[in-house]
Amino acid sequence: MELATISLSTTQLLYLFSGIAALLISAHIFGNLFSRFKLPKVVGEIIGGIVLGPTLLGFFFSGLYTTLFNAFSAEGSLLALVYEFGLVFLMFVTGFELKRFFEERDRKLTWILMICSTAIPLTLGFLIFSSYNFSFLLGSANNMLALEIIFVTSVAVTSIPVISKIFLDLGLAKTRFAKVILGAATAHDTVLYTMLAIATGIVTATAVSVWSIAEVVIATVLFFVFSLLIISRLIERAGISKYNFLARTSPLGYLILILFLFSAIALLLGVNIMFGAFLAGICVSTLPDNQFKKAKEGVYGFSFALFIPLYFAIVGLQLDLIHYLNIVFMLEFLGISSLVQMIGSLIAAKIYKLDWRSSFNLAITMNARGGPGIVLATTAYSLGIINESFFVTLILAAMITSLIAGWWLKREHAVVSNWRF
Repeated sequence: MELATISLSTTQLLYLFSGIAALLISAHIFGNLFSRFKLPKVVGEIIGGIVLGPTLLGFFFSGLYTTLFNAFSAEGSLLALVYEFGLVFLMFVTGFELKRFFEERDRKLTWILMICSTAIPLTLGFLIFSSYNFSFLLGSANNMLALEIIFVTSVAVTSIPVISKIFLDLGLAKTRFAKVILGAATAHDTVLYTMLAIATGIVTATAVSVWSIAEVVIATVLFFVFSLLIISRLIERAGISKYNFLARTSPLGYLILILFLFSAIALLLGVNIMFGAFLAGICVSTLPDNQFKKAKEGVYGFSFALFIPLYFAIVGLQLDLIHYLNIVFMLEFLGISSLVQMIGSLIAAKIYKLDWRSSFNLAITMNARGGPGIVLATTAYSLGIINESFFVTLILAAMITSLIAGWWLKREHAVVSNWRF
């Protein structure tokens, strides 16, 4: 059997590798610049892409922009392939983190915060969407139900990677405040990623009907439950088995195999690939550190050195702020979605009888949308659920709320460090 290949000329390969190198350099320069000032690195990486995209390079030096990135759009969507790998590895390493944050003494507040910061924003989001005509946000898929799910999810999203990095940069990672926030965000984002998987499944279904929607929901939920209750245990047992030659000879290879298998199963079930990678990361987190710690660190290493910065830079590369930024709608959405999210967190804090300052600190931090907000936007945009204007709005909302959370926690460092409740 002869394998089909993509044939690229020497010139096209030159442009391809030059484009990737330019994106990687720009992402790391701006990412590290932001990190130096203890601001979310992901925001800097996106700005690195914006600098090379139609907003700046494409506007002022259109010839260089077209030449540098033409190979991506020409031969088989090579940029899209790099982008998908970045998304898959981002979701994989995000899944690694999800079993770390729960502590027995803080369980009550964590669960109250998780429930209120999820249920209240989702409910308010549905009420807002049903009260106004948001058809102007529709993408090429022209699917109003999928748009509704994305809109509602977008007002309730919280970012584990961005928040945890802010805590690390500010020396707050071991505080009770950080553990409560990250514990709540763990369950919170699992619900939201499930909703995103359902929305993408509805759009990719061959025919939209009540039954096809039910199939997507059932497949997503069963995949989630079966992975966590059964497959994760099988992976853990297989990982320590003396008959598993791959795990013994190449633990890193074993982790990558799990990632690819979950991604393939997700696609086979009609579930978005990012959800499969997310579940793979959760299952891998059960593997013992004495055997797999270096392998996990290896995945972290090359993911954050290559794939993840490229993913965020490509997000920035897609942003055309000159033609698609609706500043009025962006500010309205930012204000309303932040208010909705903060209401849920404030209610949780007052149920637990926290003082107003502590309550507001929780609310500001839970409003950081970062990575998950960006994944939500890019996935919905790539499938035509939302248009470019809403895509730009969601990315900017994720960037701005992450910056605000970082600035606020730096300001409240002493209070958060000595948080008592």
